[in-house]
Amino acid sequence: MGIKDTPAEWQVTATTIPFTGNKTGVRTDTVVMPDGSTATRDYQTHPGSVAVLALDDENRVLVVNQYRHPVRQRLWEIPAGLLDVPGENPLHAAQRELYEEAHVKAEDWRVLADVYTSPGGCDEAVRIFLARGIADVEGDRFAVEHEELDMEQARVPLPELVRDVLAGELHNNCLVVGVLSVAAALAGDGLDALRPADAPWPARPFEA
Repeated sequence: MGIKDTPAEWQVTATTIPFTGNKTGVRTDTVVMPDGSTATRDYQTHPGSVAVLALDDENRVLVVNQYRHPVRQRLWEIPAGLLDVPGENPLHAAQRELYEEAHVKAEDWRVLADVYTSPGGCDEAVRIFLARGIADVEGDRFAVEHEELDMEQARVPLPELVRDVLAGELHNNCLVVGVLSVAAALAGDGLDALRPADAPWPARPFEA
């Protein structure tokens, strides 16, 4: 008998929104605790994200290198981006991000993992897809700006990435979860046993 996360919602007696940014915000809720007392909880509100672990025919993962100012590091990551449109189909968003960041398309899509990035302080939900049968996209590349202007790209063998994650050399959460999930799937029931790309996602419901 397995375990699973379950929906729950404690009573909120008051809410304030001290900050609203371009894409994210901050919310403060006064929450009733199990003993009847109340406590305030501050957290970042987030529209949600998608990420893509693109695996080529040589078992290499497409990764990009990008400067991340909050942690003052250049991180190796898998292509990812925000769910900019409420109710947007996450598969469509993932296909867009793979094109924009790597100028690549894929034939086969599966759901690899669904995660909350930091559930103690942020409501961001991320769906990580596995993309296979990848090929370069013809035509002009997407116009990039800001941190993406000097983005690097590489294809790294999956076993090498697993070793680097476990050695503490790689830190991006989507890359870590994606790489280890693919390795676990390959060691288990195989990649074809993964959920279909249109599997339900209660954390961010979407239209087909």
